[in-house]
Formats: sequence, structure tokens, C-alpha cells
Amino acid sequence: MVNLELVSFNVCPFVQRSVITLNHKGCEYGITFIDLANPPDWFLQISPLGKVPVLKVDDSEVLFESAVINEFVDDVTPGTLKPSDPLTLAKNRAWIEFGGTCLADLYMMADAKTENEMRQQMNVCKERLQHVENILTGAVFFNGDDFALVDAAYAPLLIRLDSICEKIDFLDWNHFPKLNRWKENLLALESVQKSVIEDFESHYTNKIRAQNGYLGSLL
Repeated sequence: MVNLELVSFNVCPFVQRSVITLNHKGCEYGITFIDLANPPDWFLQISPLGKVPVLKVDDSEVLFESAVINEFVDDVTPGTLKPSDPLTLAKNRAWIEFGGTCLADLYMMADAKTENEMRQQMNVCKERLQHVENILTGAVFFNGDDFALVDAAYAPLLIRLDSICEKIDFLDWNHFPKLNRWKENLLALESVQKSVIEDFESHYTNKIRAQNGYLGSLL
């Protein structure tokens, strides 16, 4: 197996997608944490977008974008986390992209400066989550009984939703029963649990507060 090293900041949800995939595939890997607000020169030289995650492969090659990293990891390890049917695979990739938009919604919600703006962003987030609720079948995972890359992509979002909902009145999980069941199934996985950094709640809360939005004042 090749030598793998992720570059991240401590609560990046997109990096966590890749950590979950690496964990689930039983890979050995390292993680280097950086301050993305003040990134080192070596990072800017290897990350074309100046974003994380970045995966260093054998110290000679670099991959960026979590979806690309996850497919590479899946391709070079035994077994697969991708559905064999081309249409199902294409739909999974589309919903992975949609999950990234949902993560952006959470960021915008935390960035809103007034209560009214925050509530508007909450409604946007709820509307998108309703699309996810509608596409889910109520199975254990997104495609059925087998964990897939699309599940790895949504686990960080669901972890953050769970964290926020414990602190403020945001989502009524009774209105999202399939999403809630999926969340509980994912959060019970060892590969997901081990992807959460130590003292995550404190770090995530501090990150939200650092955005100086209305949400941070409630935490």
C-alpha cells in the first residue's frame, strides 16, 4: 500500500469525509494539521485551491478534493465502497456534491450576523435536508445495507447537525425520520466515531463563535 498523509485543519468536514473512508478501508495514514488562516508556504505550493483536504501520496504526488481522494483510496484498496451499477454510481456522486452544498449552508448559517439572517439560512438548510429525506428509502445506509462513499460524505454533516441541534432549537428530527435513522446508523460506526477529533464539541463550538455570527452568541 502507498504511503498516505492527509493535510487538514482540525474540524474540516471535508477532510473528515476522507478520514472516514480511510478508516473504513483499514488504511494506515497520517494527518498533518495546519492553520488554514495562516497556511505554511509548503501547503500553498501543493494545494492549487489553497483548501483542504490534500492527500500526499508517497511524498511525491498530491490529490485534492475529498470526493476525488475518496475514490482513489477506494480504488487502491481491496473491496469497493462504490455501487457497481453505473446509474446508481452517478446518482451517488450527484448526492455527494449536494452534501457539500448542505455543509456550505451550515457555514452560512453560522456566518449570519442577525437573528433574522440566521433564521433565513436555517430555512434554506431545512429545505435542502428535505430533499435528502425524500430520496432516502429508510434503509440502513444510502444505497441499502452496504456502507458506501456517499455515506462517508454525509456523516460529517450529520455529526455537525447533531451538535447544533443539541444546543439550539433548529431541527425537529421527528420531521426527518429517515435522515435521523441514517444519522444514528452512521454515528454508530467505528470508522465514523474514530474520525472525530478529541474534544470535537469544544473545537467546533469555538469555530462557530470565531465567525462572529448570531449563532455563535447562542452557544
